[in-house]
Amino acid sequence: MKNIGLFLRSLVANLYFYPVQAVGFSLCILVGVFSRKAMIKMWDKGLHPLIWGGMLKLTGIKIVVKGEEYIKPGVIFASKHESAFETYAYTHIIPNSVFVLKKELTYIPLFGWGQALYGMIPVDRGAGAKAMKGMLKAALDRVKNGRSIIIFPEGTRCKHGQVKGYKSGIVFLAEGLKQEVVPVALNSDLCWSKGAFLRKPGVVTFEFMAPMRVSDYGSKKEFMAALEERIECKCQELGNGGAQKHNH
Repeated sequence: MKNIGLFLRSLVANLYFYPVQAVGFSLCILVGVFSRKAMIKMWDKGLHPLIWGGMLKLTGIKIVVKGEEYIKPGVIFASKHESAFETYAYTHIIPNSVFVLKKELTYIPLFGWGQALYGMIPVDRGAGAKAMKGMLKAALDRVKNGRSIIIFPEGTRCKHGQVKGYKSGIVFLAEGLKQEVVPVALNSDLCWSKGAFLRKPGVVTFEFMAPMRVSDYGSKKEFMAALEERIECKCQELGNGGAQKHNH
């Protein structure tokens, strides 16, 4: 009976979230063609709180943010990526932020077009050094306009507890922007798993940690190892500590 209830709750939540979001993206695209500034304001202040807030209520998922003192302009946020959940949640948690994402995502009708107009930073993974330079140029432009940069060092979503390898793009970006890196751990997979239909009630925790500087380490390799260790250890803590909070 509990499984049936969870299925029905997830069904209602998904039937609400995706169609309403599509309408929201359509409206944003229409506005964004004429004014990106107006589009961003409309999404951040109006549409996103309405759509995302409704989704959280329907699913019974609550968000807890730790280390809020580290959420500030002028840094790069290096976040674990477990599901699509954080890509929606960060709009509220880190105001005026943009992601570094693979270029193919911007081709998706409505969703991708909206991401491109919003100012996300697309990267062509097959373009090598040229892609890195393009990423840095776009990031410099976003920072100049007062926006924060979020990057997923592994470049893809992972199951909770899984590690797919941290990539050096974060170092290139940090050195190019001359910014500190704030590591972010989370446990979104426990409630909103990659590719899963079910949305499980529970608590998703985002933990922001003290900034790191590439220059504080003997080499880029040492920095990458320290960043991975800090994020993965904290993710493990969040998974162990939050297990009883997820009453599925």
